[in-house]
Amino acid sequence: MRLFRLLPEPWRPHRDEFRRTIGLALPIVAVQLGWMLMGLVDTLMVGRLSARALAAVALGNLFFMGVTSFGMGVLMALDPLVAQAVGARDRLAAARGVQRGLVLSAALALPISLALLTAAPVLASLRQPAEVVPLAAGYVLACIPGLFPLLAFYALRQSLQAHGRVAPVLWSVLAANLANAVLNWALVYGKLGAPALGAVGAGWASSAARLLLALAVLGAGWPLLGPLVRPWRADAFALRPLGRMLRLGAPVGLMTMLEFTAFGVTGILMGWFGEVPMAGHQIALNIASFTFMVPLGIASAGSVLVGHAIGRGDLPGARRESGAALALGVGFMTASALVFLAIPRVLAGAFTTDAAVLAVAAMLLPIAGVFQVFDGTQVVSAGLLRGLGDTRVPMLGNLLGFWGLGIPAGAWFAFGLRLGPSGLWWGFVVGLGAVGLLLLARTAALLRRGVGRVRVDDDTAEHGVMAEPA
Repeated sequence: MRLFRLLPEPWRPHRDEFRRTIGLALPIVAVQLGWMLMGLVDTLMVGRLSARALAAVALGNLFFMGVTSFGMGVLMALDPLVAQAVGARDRLAAARGVQRGLVLSAALALPISLALLTAAPVLASLRQPAEVVPLAAGYVLACIPGLFPLLAFYALRQSLQAHGRVAPVLWSVLAANLANAVLNWALVYGKLGAPALGAVGAGWASSAARLLLALAVLGAGWPLLGPLVRPWRADAFALRPLGRMLRLGAPVGLMTMLEFTAFGVTGILMGWFGEVPMAGHQIALNIASFTFMVPLGIASAGSVLVGHAIGRGDLPGARRESGAALALGVGFMTASALVFLAIPRVLAGAFTTDAAVLAVAAMLLPIAGVFQVFDGTQVVSAGLLRGLGDTRVPMLGNLLGFWGLGIPAGAWFAFGLRLGPSGLWWGFVVGLGAVGLLLLARTAALLRRGVGRVRVDDDTAEHGVMAEPA
């Protein structure tokens, strides 16, 4: 498919841009799939205990990830800071970025941990099953010790990606997956001399695996990371640059939470139709989430490569890198959309033999095929804007698209027009369509006029450039 020929001439990539994007995106996609596998192992292990334990882990993980997604999003500020420093061959700025990322990880861990302590009352106030809430809260509490390692891993991961080095991250995720499986087996069922902790044991296994994950990525990436974290700089603790870094990353964190909670609210609304629509919704959403990993990886690669181009002052190169990322991301999602439209029952049939659940999932997947194209557009555009140093507009776009349009439209379609479960998913189409078109237009505008390099230090004159996009 020659999708790139639809791009304006200045955006049309050469073979080198495609090669770089694919070469960086593929291992990032593998990392994302490995991350999903850790959650799948938790589900498989606990699912053998009881429906209550399975529900507790699902609910607890939903709460944990919903709260911590803000911190993980904040650390994506490292994408433009470190990638542009790499492009400019500014090792001092790159070192500052990595060290401040670790400082922010520690600083964010405390308030997020305090928020996680509210799991029991919050879940109870949301009228979750009374017999599930204590187990879910126990799972969340067991995950808290692994919070700082998880955030530190994200800081190191983003720093390595910004340097174009993903292999250490991939090997670390594979090692953590193996450890997570063994620890789940031991702590959930009481093997290898460990106590049988059930659903809470899955939380402790996750904490231990996340500690291993942080140590493994630090060790595997040490040839690159070592010179960046040693010697430790006193200005890594400087409050003004940390504050600017937080202002750059906070919109990404809020955007991540907005999207995460929007899908969560839709799941709650779907539950009002009963367990069969909810099960079909979950199957269709899992399939769509799996294909989403590809444009998500392309978005991360595009963010890095555009950041490199801006760092070296190469605006035409930034346009071509953006064109390559958009062509690959939207092209893949267009192909997956055609598959969703062509064989929805075959795809859903791999997850269930229940005829009623299969019918709901098969009904929703073609709608997913429609919003897949917009989803690819919005996630790749958001990644490119991050590489350009623009994080506020994507956050506002998500707020408008998901909460201003998508959820209200979905609720109206489902309950006002009586379209039922499919109406909620047509709300996804409205929301993602609005976000995708808005972010694509913003990307085009910034690349047309050009942007300067993003810096958070006061000594910008020493390095010659800095203009944060308006």
